[in-house]
Amino acid sequence: MSTKIGIIGGGISGLRCADVLLEQGFEVTILEARDRLGGRMHQSVLPSGHVVDLGPNWIHGTDDNPILDLANVTNTTTHSWEEDSNIFDEHGKLLSNGDELSGIFWGIVMEAFKYSEQHGANLDPNTSLWDFFIEKTAVMSKSTAEKEKARLVLQVAEMWGAYIGTPITRQSLKFFWLEECIDGENLFCAGTYQKILAEIARAAEQRAIIHVSTTVNKIEPTSTGAVVHTKNGPSFRFDELVVTTPLGWLQKNKNVFSPELPTRLSEAIDAIGYGNLEKVYITFSRPFWLGADGQPVKKPLPGFTQWLHPSYAHEPASTKWNQEAVDLATLPGSCAHPTLLFYIFGDQGSLIANKWKELNSEEERTAWLAKYFAPYLEKLPQYDPSSKDCIPIYCLATSWTADDLAGNGSYSNFPVGLKEGDRDIEVMREGVPERHLWFAGEHTAPFVALGTVTGAYWSGEKVADRITRKYRKESVVSDAVKGGGGIAGYYAAKPVNVRGFADDGLKE
Repeated sequence: MSTKIGIIGGGISGLRCADVLLEQGFEVTILEARDRLGGRMHQSVLPSGHVVDLGPNWIHGTDDNPILDLANVTNTTTHSWEEDSNIFDEHGKLLSNGDELSGIFWGIVMEAFKYSEQHGANLDPNTSLWDFFIEKTAVMSKSTAEKEKARLVLQVAEMWGAYIGTPITRQSLKFFWLEECIDGENLFCAGTYQKILAEIARAAEQRAIIHVSTTVNKIEPTSTGAVVHTKNGPSFRFDELVVTTPLGWLQKNKNVFSPELPTRLSEAIDAIGYGNLEKVYITFSRPFWLGADGQPVKKPLPGFTQWLHPSYAHEPASTKWNQEAVDLATLPGSCAHPTLLFYIFGDQGSLIANKWKELNSEEERTAWLAKYFAPYLEKLPQYDPSSKDCIPIYCLATSWTADDLAGNGSYSNFPVGLKEGDRDIEVMREGVPERHLWFAGEHTAPFVALGTVTGAYWSGEKVADRITRKYRKESVVSDAVKGGGGIAGYYAAKPVNVRGFADDGLKE
């Protein structure tokens, strides 16, 4: 009789885990609360017919990255923009030294990574990345010009929140090193993750037992496995159970485990942060900011545009939320479309996500978002309020913050106050194998890939290998550690070479 493995959650980690287990001959059942697979990886179609990602947009790092391999196999177009930056100041004036400010910002980020790696063990857990920026910019403030530059760098630094889904003041300096990614470029998934998701899900869709729209409300270990109870549905018995739900969901639903999870594991789940990054797509009839055909703008927008501390915005007077947008009209070939993608986070992310859920029609939503972002759009080159080209024809926002199944957020991060962040991740990664209970997801990934699609993929792969070793006494994954580098995986039936995990000594 085949060993029965249950996987709760049909996101990337669950699908990859299923793929490896199926290849090793296990019987795999996936229980997914949504009516689809993919989890936080999901797409939507704009009226123009272009597909956009509601979840991840990026492939983080290109050195030995299996997600990049999958992009190549599926002919998914990727893209990287030039490093030029358009930055508008608080009065809406385009700064002439935007590239310099951006360069200083990233230079301090690199210093902070190094400082965190070298001194993290002795740092006060309450010290933030913002504190580090304050210290570094203070030494710039010797002349009037330098003081102004330092002030603007601090405003640019607030956009770090768009990377972690939480304000920079909440980013731990002690564990800032955990934010470092795989070496190489960060590539925008210009062709979206649609074909990559289909490839990762292929084996499970063909050979696993899949129950969608199935909500788990109780997990009980037994001497020989685990019993999973579902809301308004049947119960399932498995020999081993892999929980791949988002960290935010785990934090809010630890009561589904009976008996309670071990204290140290419960503490680890609560300790790691969970950000709320949201996206807003604003699409037009044509990309007016690039100029008319035959009359292009002399200096078009680069990939990224920032609006700093806008005094002219529609938000309450007490807030001056920065904005950052990516120009999708400059994507290559057929991937290009006249759309700006805004990344928002924190309180602003919650505001827009909740408003999006509150409004009922596409017309109401588009009208509200067009008005909300109008102050920023008006600063773009060639903007003309009398031109139809400058009026948004459709707006789309994500609402992960209002999504209970997503854990009311986006992905894990490392907040101030965190005392044992690296060990917390290892504890979650270890799971409770003596209770036949395992965990996977971007929050249990190798340190070089936490919070990323690649990390989710690897985490599912590793749990599948550990289960295989438990039953077969042999590994489908090589654990040779090579200089703390990334982890090279191969999808489908190929053997898997894994480098860089910190859990080689975990009990099985």
